[in-house]
Amino acid sequence: MKATAKRIALGLGVLILTASCNNASTTESGENITELAISNPLEAIKIDGSSTVYPITEAIAKEYKKLNKVPVEVSFSGTTSGFEKFCKGEIDIANASRPILKEELKTCTSNGVLFTELPIAFDALTVAVHPQNTWAKEIAITELKKIWEPAAQGKITNWNQIRASFPDRPLKLYGADKKSGTFDYFTKAVVGKSGESRDDYTASEDDEVLVSGIAKDPNALGYFGYAYYEENKDKLKSLAIDSGKGAIPPSRETVEKAQYQPLSRPLFIYINIKSAQKKEALRNFVNFYIKQAPTTVASVGYVPLSKDAYQLANVQFYKGKAGTVFGGETSLDLTIGEVLRKRAEF
Repeated sequence: MKATAKRIALGLGVLILTASCNNASTTESGENITELAISNPLEAIKIDGSSTVYPITEAIAKEYKKLNKVPVEVSFSGTTSGFEKFCKGEIDIANASRPILKEELKTCTSNGVLFTELPIAFDALTVAVHPQNTWAKEIAITELKKIWEPAAQGKITNWNQIRASFPDRPLKLYGADKKSGTFDYFTKAVVGKSGESRDDYTASEDDEVLVSGIAKDPNALGYFGYAYYEENKDKLKSLAIDSGKGAIPPSRETVEKAQYQPLSRPLFIYINIKSAQKKEALRNFVNFYIKQAPTTVASVGYVPLSKDAYQLANVQFYKGKAGTVFGGETSLDLTIGEVLRKRAEF
């Protein structure tokens, strides 16, 4: 295993190798994460958190269970709820659609929960309407703010209040609930502050509920992860987003070219280091996850990271790298290259 890790690191070039080696984190016994004691090999691996990341993790877990008898339990309750469970030591892996926040870091620290943070994909957070909506093809960030800011509650209730050329039709809104990382990210990107939003809309952590609501209502508008749009293209229409430089549609290409801003964002898994020290099955699953991620991420509708990013994730998980590179804050306008740079310098 040591030889494998060394070969992986060498393939990343001098910058990544130096950063990984100089900052290498070890366990309390000074050993690498893959060299520790084994617990019950059939003990369940427990995963919860983001519904946005759920399709990736669920698909990989399904493939893993075809090859192994180890039970892998994958649920979704929202990024915030997932971190609450994770920082109490109740789950092994937290799926997250935003980085861990300062208060969550404090809780993890006070409970002795060390973690490895691994970016695994990029998402084009998508604003969608019903296909019969013929008047809206794009929408400005300033218009989204007008719709979603707290002051809009009970006031912005018709499409023509968004833009004069839009028809006099009722506006029905669908979006993530307050336990969702998507809610945190969207409100910061659109309104300007995480958690600031009107409350008079259909909120759900289950993205399928949001998709279903919009697909049944020609007057609806809502937001969710790109994979749910990809899976339901026949039922939905996405809107191009204008952040001041022209309207850009959500797509793999616009994310890779760093054009779809500010609604392009990284997705993560967080692994409990102590659980990984004890559970060989968990270590094997994470290794399998990293290996399968590029193919699975693309197949479910998200944007894979670069080959170097996944190789670096493998090295950092093997070394038991602990902590976050995001300082306990949700970062906007990140690119795939920027995330790799942050990881390499960690």
